[in-house]
Amino acid sequence: MCEANVYMEKNGVEELVMESVDLLEPEADGVWRLVGIFGDQKIIRGRLKAMKLVDHRIVFIPER
Repeated sequence: MCEANVYMEKNGVEELVMESVDLLEPEADGVWRLVGIFGDQKIIRGRLKAMKLVDHRIVFIPER
């Protein structure tokens, strides 16, 4: 499968935001829509830090 887990890194610690994300879509400046493989959705605010696709990980950091 090609889905990834999304994390928010705060103070050097990665916190899981959503599992099995199929679609990552920018909505506005710093706002992202995450859509899971079952259609569940979550809106987050942050900056993209890293995409580790082999590890199925997408990491954001909070907006400053």
